[in-house]
Amino acid sequence: MPGDLRETHVAKVARDSGPFEQGTRSDRRHQVMDPWALDIFAAMLTMDTFDAKGRKALVRVDLNVPQDAAGHVTDDTRAKAILPTVRKLINDGGSVILMSHLGRPKGRIVASMSLEPVADHLAVLLGMPVQFASDCIGPDARAKAAALKPGEVLLLENLRFHPEEEAGDEAFSKALSELGDVYVNDAFGTAHRAHASTTVIAKFFPEDKLFGYLMQAEIDSVGKVLDDPERPLVAIVGGSKVSSKLAVLENLIAKCDALIIGGGMANTFIKARGGEVGAGLVEEDLLDTARTVMEKATARNVAVHLPIDVVVADAFNASANTDVCAADQVPDEWMALDIGPESIQAFRDVVLDARTILWNGPMGVFEMAPFQQGTIAMARAVAEATDKGAFSLVGGGDSVAAVNQFGLAGRISHVSTGGGAMLEYLEGRVLPGIAAIQGHG
Repeated sequence: MPGDLRETHVAKVARDSGPFEQGTRSDRRHQVMDPWALDIFAAMLTMDTFDAKGRKALVRVDLNVPQDAAGHVTDDTRAKAILPTVRKLINDGGSVILMSHLGRPKGRIVASMSLEPVADHLAVLLGMPVQFASDCIGPDARAKAAALKPGEVLLLENLRFHPEEEAGDEAFSKALSELGDVYVNDAFGTAHRAHASTTVIAKFFPEDKLFGYLMQAEIDSVGKVLDDPERPLVAIVGGSKVSSKLAVLENLIAKCDALIIGGGMANTFIKARGGEVGAGLVEEDLLDTARTVMEKATARNVAVHLPIDVVVADAFNASANTDVCAADQVPDEWMALDIGPESIQAFRDVVLDARTILWNGPMGVFEMAPFQQGTIAMARAVAEATDKGAFSLVGGGDSVAAVNQFGLAGRISHVSTGGGAMLEYLEGRVLPGIAAIQGHG
């Protein structure tokens, strides 16, 4: 986010936010305010201004990568995403100590969730040896961190083998902090967690803490979309339930020019308008809320685009009988599982007119081939608009999967690595991992 925009929030910080209170559980992250209000530290260290020569950088990364039964990494997207940060630090003449979690071992040692195979894969990506410590604290970690020479990389064992990690334990955080002399957070995917390695640890580095390139790119991209976008700003929101995206919708209505709603959540909005949605998923308790969202959008001159037609099925499976009908005239016992061709064309026209695009969530049941076309079409439309000069941000599992699966990621301005973290950021929440670096840890 441009520096002059950061400055406009200084007064807001002083007025609206006290110091970030460190908690031990996730309830601390539910503070709602403008996340950009914290982004005011013009003198804060950055990857480009920080010289790592002779320093030992303790870097929180997200290496929660899928593996097969033999321990081979099957999708190294997240591992590749941290390479710019690691290379900058070692090219400066520093050494790098990487820490991450893998899976959900729930505070126990689970052999299948060891990061050791990931160290081997990371060595291939970096083209250099990556040392491995059998624990993230304790004698082996301390000895290997102490012996690390400039230009060398060490990966610590899974942080979540210790229950203290997710509990945000201060003593555990201190033990981790003693392994390095500068802290870098490059794990946006866990920035919404007030865990030891993502939040508490920052207090032990009062001055020497910064974001890695990946984390900074995530922050800058959301800022470019939500803080001062080039208009029109079009938000595409999909997924199965309104309840999971309600806070996002309410935040976006105050910022965007047009809102496209697809996926199962569109049923609730269509029924709220008096439409018939057959056997499709509807959150009956949110019908009034959906009406309120649409009323607020109208009051703000935000155009809400709901599906015109839908692909319907007589069962929730890939081999079901299918048809296309009006989105508000779905027959009983049938359900909408994707947007139809008229909806695709209408949504595409809106996207191609945009100068800034945010996409979070699929248009249909993307995991079933017969109901992928709406999501694929949106991916292609967003890529085409980006080719024509629009700025695009894609976040959320299925929408990210779509642009990756069809080779379109390179045509998107920024593809987010954070699922839950991105969702909470779009809601306008302060993420603990970000606040901790920016001086509120």
